[in-house]
Amino acid sequence: MAVTHLTPDSQTLHPAGRRGPPQLLRLLPGLALSGAIAAVAMALGRVDWLQQHGLSALTLAIVLGMVVGNTALPLFPQMGRAVGPGVQLSKQTLLRLGIVLYGLRLTVQDVGHVGLAGVVIDALVLGSTFGLACWIGTRWLGLDRTTAMLIGAGSSICGAAAVMATEPVLRARAEQVTVAVATVVVFGTVAIFVYPLLFTLNQHWQLVPGGAQAFGLYAGSTIHEVAQVVAAARAIGPDAADAAVIAKMVRVMMLAPFLVVLSAWLARDEARAGNASASAPTKLAMPWFALGFIAVVLFNSLHWLPAPVLAVIAEVDTALLAMAMAALGLATHLGAIRKAGIKPPLLAAMLFGWLIAGGALINRWVPAVLG
Repeated sequence: MAVTHLTPDSQTLHPAGRRGPPQLLRLLPGLALSGAIAAVAMALGRVDWLQQHGLSALTLAIVLGMVVGNTALPLFPQMGRAVGPGVQLSKQTLLRLGIVLYGLRLTVQDVGHVGLAGVVIDALVLGSTFGLACWIGTRWLGLDRTTAMLIGAGSSICGAAAVMATEPVLRARAEQVTVAVATVVVFGTVAIFVYPLLFTLNQHWQLVPGGAQAFGLYAGSTIHEVAQVVAAARAIGPDAADAAVIAKMVRVMMLAPFLVVLSAWLARDEARAGNASASAPTKLAMPWFALGFIAVVLFNSLHWLPAPVLAVIAEVDTALLAMAMAALGLATHLGAIRKAGIKPPLLAAMLFGWLIAGGALINRWVPAVLG
């Protein structure tokens, strides 16, 4: 039997028809639950073994949220209704704020460290991977476009954070987001073990020439999550790790323009499909948090904030994103994920294969062309 513990009706009126408590009081239970799960996830995320396997606080938060959301909340419907408003706020408003603050981890100077070749590599990997996700997912596998795009965004940019950032633009359902996040986590974790082996093979084959630093650029431009990039590249060496992290940060910076372009494309697509009337043309659903992300990156490039302040903000940002992931897990029903079937992970596996093989060709070809 379906559980309706996070329905919109439960967020506005009590069963007797009386208006609920003040807005802030209605939000507190859900915020408290999301915050508690996020705190546990962040504590677990500091465990060395989990760090070595690329399991970040965000990944752990969604897993813990799903456990609570599919066990405790169905057993206590009253609790489910009480936490509904705060959970909604966490997975929407707090998510957007977290994406904006994520910009304080990046600077424009990061682009200079990888050079023109690094930027072109990241752009080609992003564009080709997302394009393949849309084409293979919808044409070959028959997936709905939203799920294919979410998996494509997570695979091509920065994992779970990209999936979550793309969700408001696509207006995706919770189960679609969770399926996409799950595929990113699985294949990104596999990458942690695969890429050190690929580095050993590459020393003989030289498919990606340039030694550890060039291979680090390859890893940073093709592995899903930031934490997974760090885990895989550290196993190779410090030179690879430094290049991989910078390449990954440049790739993360492409999230904002990607969201703007995607929003414009979707608006044009709706207009062509005739969803907008002649008197009311389709509006561009500009993701404000993407523009905020760019503004914060530009501000951080001025280096006005001292390192201790940035460290504190980064911790707060991780907490906000972990709360959003926890809330997503709380709102996700495992039955909906099971209904998704084999097609989403199959698409993610194909994209993973492209990131390894196609990404290697891009990393070999671009430096040779640009000299």
